[in-house]
Amino acid sequence: MLSPKRVKHRKVQRGRSRGVAHAGNEVSFGEYGLMCEEAIWITNRQLEAARVALNRSIKRGGKLWVRVFPDKPYSKKPLEVRMGKGKGGPEYWVAVVQAGTMMFELSGVPREAAAEAMRLAGSKLPIKTKFVVRADMEME
Repeated sequence: MLSPKRVKHRKVQRGRSRGVAHAGNEVSFGEYGLMCEEAIWITNRQLEAARVALNRSIKRGGKLWVRVFPDKPYSKKPLEVRMGKGKGGPEYWVAVVQAGTMMFELSGVPREAAAEAMRLAGSKLPIKTKFVVRADMEME
């Protein structure tokens, strides 16, 4: 699973996820991308499941970029514990994803194969996603 090697703070506050992504919202590295259409926290397990589905679909033929990283600790109190006594310990890691963020990028495969791979990866995620083609490739 993905997780940071070290962090400045062991526990962080939740924050708010509003608005749309202004950075990381276009295909920068590959030819095709998977864009999320909602703001959400993606867990490290969901991200890994989508990555594995992508790799298996393209049979490791092209180059894959994962554009998001789970660097926010999600803390949770154990089950059946009374209120109070502080915040719970970190359970897992999440990536804060805004609407319009490019999550995965792919190159070196045909368009149909890329679209199918991104569809399979999107089905592993709990949000609506969209298959995106690089702007300069749509002209061709």
